[in-house]
Amino acid sequence: MNIAFSPCPNDTFVFHAWVHGLIPGAPELNVTYADIDITNHWAADRTGPEVLKISYAALPWVLEDYALIPCGGALGRGCGPLVLTLADMQDPAALSGKRVAVPSERSTAYLLFRLWAAQNVPGGVGEIVIMPFHEIMPAVRDGKIDAGLVIHEARFTYQDYGLSKMADMGSWWEADTGLPIPLGAIIARRDLDVKAIEQWARASVEYAWAHPEASREYVLGHSQELSPEVTQQHIDLYVNDFTANLGDDGFAAIEALLTRAAAEKLVPPFDPNLLR
Repeated sequence: MNIAFSPCPNDTFVFHAWVHGLIPGAPELNVTYADIDITNHWAADRTGPEVLKISYAALPWVLEDYALIPCGGALGRGCGPLVLTLADMQDPAALSGKRVAVPSERSTAYLLFRLWAAQNVPGGVGEIVIMPFHEIMPAVRDGKIDAGLVIHEARFTYQDYGLSKMADMGSWWEADTGLPIPLGAIIARRDLDVKAIEQWARASVEYAWAHPEASREYVLGHSQELSPEVTQQHIDLYVNDFTANLGDDGFAAIEALLTRAAAEKLVPPFDPNLLR
């Protein structure tokens, strides 16, 4: 079975057991490691592997052909994307007309940012620049862009670049809705045995928790030179109860985000029944 997910610590931690043949009955995985912007487009174009990690924001484009797997993804609290600037600017109005880098035009981070900016940035931002997430902080530091929307381990490292946090999209979303933040989804082609994929993915999550040391070498080998401490912080933040099972709160958060986005015409209309 072909699968694509990012080399980020949460994904490699979650899928280590399945990738290494430790889940009884699960098929061998042929893994492609790819940035979320790439997998979002593969799903939309129907050109990628049968199983993919994509942004929840990209789901409305692909739900007819791909089923949401209710485990293995990233959704939680206190883990939202951040808006960073070089100067210590606390007033979101300062972004009016400015250049802002984002990690993907169909990322959950960008979708949250657009909803937040509509409420907080008079006249809207200026140019949006799509940039791989690991390039955003250096670009803000070097003055190539005015602000950056960052995800993943950037929550723990942005101060190393001399940057300041203007806003936390997760804090804004949680205060506004009371719901967790839907970030990354695992999807599988609907012509596959989706229930079996769900079982194998959940078994891989449970193995990761039961044997946290087993995946260490694999995780660190793909963690893009992150320190072991930051790698563990990343896993602790993004791998949680929602990773094992979305549950009612998880599904409510996904539907709330995408329904609001569809009402604002930021994503196409979709059938909520296709989420489950």
